[in-house]
Amino acid sequence: MERYSRQMMLPEISEEGQAKLKAAKVLIVGVGGLGSPIALYLAGAGVGTIGLVDDDVVSTSNLHRQVLYSEAQTGELKALCASMKLTALNSDIQINASSRRLTEENARELIGQYDIVVDGCDNFSTRYLINDVCVELGKPYVYGAICGFEGQVAVFNYRTTKSYRDLYPDEEEMLRMPPPPKGVIGLTPAMTGSVEAMETIKIIVDFGSVLAGKLWMIDLRNLQTNIFSL
Repeated sequence: MERYSRQMMLPEISEEGQAKLKAAKVLIVGVGGLGSPIALYLAGAGVGTIGLVDDDVVSTSNLHRQVLYSEAQTGELKALCASMKLTALNSDIQINASSRRLTEENARELIGQYDIVVDGCDNFSTRYLINDVCVELGKPYVYGAICGFEGQVAVFNYRTTKSYRDLYPDEEEMLRMPPPPKGVIGLTPAMTGSVEAMETIKIIVDFGSVLAGKLWMIDLRNLQTNIFSL
């Protein structure tokens, strides 16, 4: 247990919490800017089974923020590259990599295998799909989104009836909106994804105050943060 000794020193974690982490199964949808820190920190913490779903390939424009990847992996499938990196970080855990998109056809099968779903995606349609399947199957959904210097995190369907549809109730309107600007500094997904990973660990181990039915927001230009109840 030397690997986890520093976090097991924390009374909130301890040996009991570490055992819960080892037994946990977490699905990360999207292993890009948000998914990179989420996956790295959950793997480092010892989450026993981590699923990765992403059909994209590594591109040069990813590298300033998607810290799972290297220049040599440009053009390769992200899910497979991420799996290799996470296994090299922690060979004691199981990584299930799926190089496909989450769709209506496969979402129930994939999500049904895991305890928690963590959002690393970048579009509204996938988030509505994750939300609806998590509500149907009774799975917590850890949501995160970024734009520029701003990030937000919430937890849905965990000790609350609040869901993603409480945050954005009009799906048709959201899907008609033009895509948000792609400009982003690498530290925005780093911080936002790390908060998502922390919320996931809190749910697994059961300590602290989880953002259940609440929205946390940060602006890195001035480090102003707010928490809103949904």
